[in-house]
Amino acid sequence: MAFDPVQKILAVGTQTGALRLFGRAGVECYCQHESGAAVIQLQFLINEGALVSALADDSIHLWNLRQKIPAILHSLKFNRERITYCHLPFQSKWLYIGSERGNIHIVNVESFTLSGYVIMWNKAIELSTKTHPGPVVHISDNPMDEGKLLIGFECGVVVLWDLKSKKADYRYNYDEAIHSVAWHHEGKQFVCSHSDGSLTTWNIRAPAKPAQIITPHGKQPKDGKKPEPCKPILKVEYKTTRAGDPFMVLSGGLSYDTVGRRACLTVMHGKSTAVLEMDYPIVDFLTLCETPYPNDFQEPYAVVVLLEKDLVVIDLGQIGYPIFESPYPLSIHESPVTCCEYFADCPSELIPALYSVGSRQKRQGYSKKEWPISGGNWGQGTQTYPEIIITGHADGSIKFWDASALMLQVLYKLKTAKVFERARGKEEKPSTDIVDEDPFAIQTLFWCPESRMLCVAGVSAHVIIYRFSKQEVTTEVVQLLEVRMQCEFSEVDSPDPGGEQTPTLPTPAAPSSPQEAEPLNQLTAGVNSSEGARDNIPCLQVRSSPLKQSPGYQVELVVQLVWVSGEPPQQITSLAVNSSLGLVVFGNSNGLAVVDYVQKTLLLNLGTSELYSPSDPCQRQPRSPRKPRQPSGAGFCDSNDGSNNSEDRCKSPTSGSTSPCNSDDERKQNFIEKGTVHNRCYEIRGICFSFFTAKMSRKISSSGEQKLDLDGKDNAFTRSRSSSVTSIDRESREAISSFYFCESFPRKSDSLASPCLLVGTTQGSVMMVALGLQPGGDQKPQQTLSFASCGTLVQLKGGILTMALLDAAGTLLPPSCEAWYDPNASDEEKEKVRRRRPATPPSSQEGQDSQFAVLCSEKQAKVVAMTSQTIIYKHNITETSFVLRADVVQMAGTYCIACFCANGHIMSLSLPSLRPLLDINYLPLTDMRIARTFCFSNLGQALYLTSPTEIQRITYSQETCDNLQEMLSELFTPVETPEAPNRGFFKGLFGGGAQSLDREDLFGETAAGKASRSLAQHIPGPGSMEGMKGAASGVVGDLARARVALDERGQKLGELEERTAAMMASAESFSKHAHNMMVKYKDKKWYQL
Repeated sequence: MAFDPVQKILAVGTQTGALRLFGRAGVECYCQHESGAAVIQLQFLINEGALVSALADDSIHLWNLRQKIPAILHSLKFNRERITYCHLPFQSKWLYIGSERGNIHIVNVESFTLSGYVIMWNKAIELSTKTHPGPVVHISDNPMDEGKLLIGFECGVVVLWDLKSKKADYRYNYDEAIHSVAWHHEGKQFVCSHSDGSLTTWNIRAPAKPAQIITPHGKQPKDGKKPEPCKPILKVEYKTTRAGDPFMVLSGGLSYDTVGRRACLTVMHGKSTAVLEMDYPIVDFLTLCETPYPNDFQEPYAVVVLLEKDLVVIDLGQIGYPIFESPYPLSIHESPVTCCEYFADCPSELIPALYSVGSRQKRQGYSKKEWPISGGNWGQGTQTYPEIIITGHADGSIKFWDASALMLQVLYKLKTAKVFERARGKEEKPSTDIVDEDPFAIQTLFWCPESRMLCVAGVSAHVIIYRFSKQEVTTEVVQLLEVRMQCEFSEVDSPDPGGEQTPTLPTPAAPSSPQEAEPLNQLTAGVNSSEGARDNIPCLQVRSSPLKQSPGYQVELVVQLVWVSGEPPQQITSLAVNSSLGLVVFGNSNGLAVVDYVQKTLLLNLGTSELYSPSDPCQRQPRSPRKPRQPSGAGFCDSNDGSNNSEDRCKSPTSGSTSPCNSDDERKQNFIEKGTVHNRCYEIRGICFSFFTAKMSRKISSSGEQKLDLDGKDNAFTRSRSSSVTSIDRESREAISSFYFCESFPRKSDSLASPCLLVGTTQGSVMMVALGLQPGGDQKPQQTLSFASCGTLVQLKGGILTMALLDAAGTLLPPSCEAWYDPNASDEEKEKVRRRRPATPPSSQEGQDSQFAVLCSEKQAKVVAMTSQTIIYKHNITETSFVLRADVVQMAGTYCIACFCANGHIMSLSLPSLRPLLDINYLPLTDMRIARTFCFSNLGQALYLTSPTEIQRITYSQETCDNLQEMLSELFTPVETPEAPNRGFFKGLFGGGAQSLDREDLFGETAAGKASRSLAQHIPGPGSMEGMKGAASGVVGDLARARVALDERGQKLGELEERTAAMMASAESFSKHAHNMMVKYKDKKWYQL
């Protein structure tokens, strides 16, 4: 890390060669070194708008931060020596570079050329030393004398080098290896941290022995012996204050007997020592001080701690050292992301509504001061439409993010796990679980921005419906609906939605079924058991105690799938909500269910085969069930190995490999298997959309061909992929992959539109279900649903990904929805808003189609005229690859299909003609995380998870690209450098202040000569040209910068004029006084004085 104390900008380097620059909230920049080598050190040219980075490939780079997109101006690649440490003094253009060989080279940062002045290791150490001192681990100049350079070697030797005389003044030897060195601001003492957990304090003029040796965390023996060694102190910083004791901040140094203790930062202030535990290992830390001058009192006010997965800033000015509340979404989750959705151009009132309820969730205990990293200025973007990103996590939490600017901001967080009872220990874990880890993980979600209805499906085969309310409420009993879904193989030809599939509505305070009240430890989940061993038992237990629900999203209904005759429920693969009808529909590999969440009743429960009409040529007869049957995607181990090794189990939904291919096309199978490891479990935890989740389950073999892991270690997101895929393996059960509510024409003979449900499957079938509603009144107390399956509408290659409906003009016909109302508001207000909008079926013109269904699968897209049910347009999207994600989005006032293929291509097709508009090879599919999380939104926006903690936003909109320069924030702002500390009268009189050094005379080519050409290679960077292009594209930015520059110049000229006038007045006054004194004593003798 590095910090500019004048510009207030923080820079962070990563192991992958990335640079992250942070300023105030909303000011953030990402840069990448082309080599991808790890960043080992960063150095700001303080208040100069430049940054020096040193990489593990022995190259150093100079970044220009005065442009909106920072670029490299110069690079220097060392050929013969490895870089270990860099130091750039304040207001100096000469950069010291220490090497692994122990030598120190000097670079001019203006021209990025090497000086001929070199400090060789054999001249720095004593001649009597027989061993090499090791790499250079520290370089710094004396705060009070720029001509003295302190050099620390790894072996424990510290040398104070005189730059002018080119020799060592003092050498300080210690038995333990050195990790870091820190100066006292007066330049008379320095502190070293060592590998045995000790700190040594040295007086510069007493090199014989340390002035003080302390072991902060070591146990002090009573007999006066040396304390027990501790872990190494990796870094120490020594900062002084004007009005109190100095601060000493260090990382590491804990005792070896603290096994399992988390990483700690120690703050020593006077006689008090505070040990601050961190959640993750410490990578680096910096103490933020008021002054950039090293020879002044430092006045530390905060410590920035860079952790492996977080960034923490500690307030040193308050008792207890509280942390600042971070405005950055550096880590977009506290738990791994399992799904995400992106909504651009959503209703404008949503972000204020979510922010108002989310602001009440702020945790207490934060520092009351403002965020100390406050540099930079916001961009003047023209993007005005609101954007929201929703992420679902493995712990069952859901986060809403404001993505309207170029930076994410958390709006609201919802914890779905509060609805269920939590097992306190492993021994209390319910044996009905179908997953061993993260039973509350979010698998897919559906959000209606207009009605604010939220529907969430979890991996434990549960669905939760939420309503948005601004009032707090306490729910005495959480409404629960248990659904029994199974394939009735013997009744394929006679669908019967009723019978034993009717729902149960038990009281949550009581056991959901008789079996649930009894201990079920005799069987592990999914083990072969006798018929009926587990029946009507849900995987999770809904809490029985009252649930206090804060303003925001509040539980309306919980739907759980139950075990059926000893078989666990299949995981939910698709989900949709119609708020105007009060319906939620969900499906899996068994079929679909429709629930009325207003009446809390199950209206429909059908197997997949029952959707086909008896005479349907596309009908697929289900295969005979084998026992035991597993849930799709749940708990499958490798088909070549009967158990899961610990390294094969999928622990995180955002790591490892998964295979989203599931088409019957064998080339797709081979395509994805080339980049994956054979005979391993593949996770599908990070699936982000309903149709994608469904198609993942499609390649699963029948349950008879799989064996369960008797240790119960299988993860709910893992599934089997055999290295050899046979035709039998490809005959997997057909699952529901997509839903779409609409008002259309179920049959060719219909002249009026009526409520319908489009159902897409993983085998490429699109079926129409007519919904006949008989409402019982405005309050909908007794709404009933009649079902009529209209058979297959059309057949496509590959699983269905998305479906939509267009009118005759090509405008999208969204599913009907009701306006949002607060469910806890008064009845009068509720009634005003709750009245459903009357159905407005499109007019049917004879001989002309008025509605078109847009259907997109993994291989092709089709447009079907709904009145005649004929295919009018067809386009084969890809032959050699397959589509991972497809969405109907709005672009430039029209609609199109946006597709992302497994071969990395982003394509768009016009509607309804399906003409190709765009085909760009953006990103070859190398990471399955991208495949799971890629999603499109309106106005040419898209996103995906590029790492477990970072969301990457992309755009294919020319308008956004044209405005990008104005939307970006500015890192550098013109700020006056603080004045140097006053030397004082006596220090100036007797020469006790800081000693300056003309480094140009020492290191310049005239005095030091030229460096060896073979030592390093200079590489000019493209930054200057890119900077000109970037500046030319932002006229407003140019004018603003010119105006600021003129104002600064005028201000400086005004200050100069004032100082000149003051000096003239002072000189005139002095002349007058001198003349008066001369006249007074002119004619007097010496004895008269």
